[in-house]
Amino acid sequence: MEITQQCVVALTWTLKDTLGEELDVLDEPVEFLVGGDDLLPRIEEALQGHGPGATLALHLEPEDAFGDFNDQLLFLEPRALFPAEVEEGMTFDGMALPEGCNPDAPRTALYTVAEIYPDHIVLDGNHPLAGIALRLQLTVQAVREATEEEIGRGTAGTGFFRVQPQAPGSSLLH
Repeated sequence: MEITQQCVVALTWTLKDTLGEELDVLDEPVEFLVGGDDLLPRIEEALQGHGPGATLALHLEPEDAFGDFNDQLLFLEPRALFPAEVEEGMTFDGMALPEGCNPDAPRTALYTVAEIYPDHIVLDGNHPLAGIALRLQLTVQAVREATEEEIGRGTAGTGFFRVQPQAPGSSLLH
């Protein structure tokens, strides 16, 4: 079966920055809905017409990946508003920011604790890979028709490239 809109692809890949530093590896196939919210448009476009066994090498500029770094999404917040155990790299859903945080901080963003100072913390609402050009080597492991449920949800359940709240220790790319 060839990849078209509204199908599910199982992919493996290696994601690197332009300097060759490995950012993420999927050794085991993961399913994504093509034509939904799971993959970046540039990746979906490149996959069209390919089938199982296809290997693609993509170069993604920031505008095709996670956008440019936006310094308007950096917020200096009072340290006292956050739990004592807060650490750099922790993430907070914008909807769950403590009362008293900057009202201009979009509540739809996912914030990473970028820096911690004695009296303040810096929250970064940019995706961790914003502003970075990426090189993606991917292999199509399988292709199948999407279920009505997957099409209705807009996802095969993975949502790898969507910015969303993530469990501690999960990949930066979620």
